[in-house]
Amino acid sequence: MTFKTYHTSILLRVLILVLLLGTAIICFFKRWYLAGSFSLLVVIIVVYEFFRFLSKRFEVIDDFFESVKYKDFSRLYLAENKTKDIRRFYEGFNTVNEVVREINSEKETQHLYLQKILELVDIGILAYEIESGKVLWSNESFQNTLDFPSFKNINFVSSRNPKVYELIFDKFYPKSTAVTLIVQKENIKVLLSNSIFKVEEKTFKLVVIHNIEETLNKTESDAWKKLLSVMTHEIMNSIAPISSLANTLKFQVQMHREHPAANQLDIEDLDTGLSSIEKRSEGLLKFAKTYRSLNKVTSLNLEKVLVKELFDDLEYLMKPQLKDKNIGLAFYLPNKELGIEIDSYLMEQVLINLILNAIEAGTEMEHSKVQVSAGKKTDGRLFIRVADNGTGISEEIMEEIFIPFFTTKKNGSGIGLSLSKQIMMLHGGKIQIESELGTGTKVSLVFAQL
Repeated sequence: MTFKTYHTSILLRVLILVLLLGTAIICFFKRWYLAGSFSLLVVIIVVYEFFRFLSKRFEVIDDFFESVKYKDFSRLYLAENKTKDIRRFYEGFNTVNEVVREINSEKETQHLYLQKILELVDIGILAYEIESGKVLWSNESFQNTLDFPSFKNINFVSSRNPKVYELIFDKFYPKSTAVTLIVQKENIKVLLSNSIFKVEEKTFKLVVIHNIEETLNKTESDAWKKLLSVMTHEIMNSIAPISSLANTLKFQVQMHREHPAANQLDIEDLDTGLSSIEKRSEGLLKFAKTYRSLNKVTSLNLEKVLVKELFDDLEYLMKPQLKDKNIGLAFYLPNKELGIEIDSYLMEQVLINLILNAIEAGTEMEHSKVQVSAGKKTDGRLFIRVADNGTGISEEIMEEIFIPFFTTKKNGSGIGLSLSKQIMMLHGGKIQIESELGTGTKVSLVFAQL
């Protein structure tokens, strides 16, 4: 409607201008100079008014564009006492300004929320322009981790601590990588990762740094507490009877020396006591050897093997042990060409341990079955699974089974699953256990390889 009114006004002025020009021309042709001059004067006045009419509207539009250029959307255009078309312009400009103000307000609110969230997290984040080194944004955690004040350019870090600068800004970490930084002459362990992104023609780098020193110390401390607790328990179980028995035997020998006639030394009792001490001491030595075996597995001898060959070796080893037991052992492998890069000796040790656990879990079952299978998960990762239909594992025991020396078996060492977990971690994989009491257990070795 505004544009129709605007076009009508222009058309009307053009028609008046044409009529006046035509009148002036006719007057001059008929030599009515006075009338012609008057008509020409009126034409000039109409042209000037027409120019003012157009200029006024262009000034209004130009004024609005000027505000847009300088991102000034706070202005309020007063539409009162204006012509209809300019009033419509002003109303439109006010609507545009209001919408832009709302959008900016929402963006500012979101930015404030994001900024507060990033300030609260204990992970250091910094973004900077690669070419100039100018810091785009960084949170307080980043500065606290490096023990630096707020800085506007990464060159500040270069002048303050060149080694830290080299590790953080000169190197690229597409995945989280554990790095040791020297800050205030102290070593701190951090996880570093970064990524590069472009905004228009400028290239930026986002650096993420997570101080894991405290977490590692706490985890290590908790692990030592658990380990020492178990070791103390096992050692005390052996030392206490040995000490008590040794004291008893020593007392008997001492009494015999002082009063040989009244206290005859029973050689048979002495031999039995010394045999018990020897047996307990051997048990303690076995415990120490078992603990030492946990620290031996530190590297892998990787080779590409077919899972079928691994299963064939296991079947050959395990079948004789099941001859006199009512337990079925089956191997299931749909893809006979499935291969994996592993330390075959260590992985065989892990699988033998899992199969023996599964066999023991089913000794009380009437139709006990153990199935060993392999395949690929939906995400492409390879797995080897040992499943049984035995007694299952309770939730309480499930939380303890990976602790070294924890065992529910009468003659167990308690290192089988701990050692298996360590071997899987060296392979970059993990052990997953699903169990239900009275139904059975599934132990899956999940590898990082695709």
